[in-house]
Amino acid sequence: MATVVFTQNLRRHVDVERVAANGTTVNEVLGQVFEQYPRLRGYLLDDTGAARTHIALLVDGQSITDRQGLSDPVAEDSKLFVVQALSGG
Repeated sequence: MATVVFTQNLRRHVDVERVAANGTTVNEVLGQVFEQYPRLRGYLLDDTGAARTHIALLVDGQSITDRQGLSDPVAEDSKLFVVQALSGG
């Protein structure tokens, strides 16, 4: 199972730190996570199912390339990091 890791700034909205989930793509893995934590969907994805602009998704330390369909591959032992981008000056 892949491990999905959430940053602290997302955990203040939904109390989740790590989740083990099955799937061969980012979309499949996140789908399993959303079954357990449905509130996360609105924070991470827009109405079309694409990753929101303020969310970074990394599989094994590499940014995903398909932010629309979330079709990037995920291995059984991968770590999917979900990071909320911060801005400011």
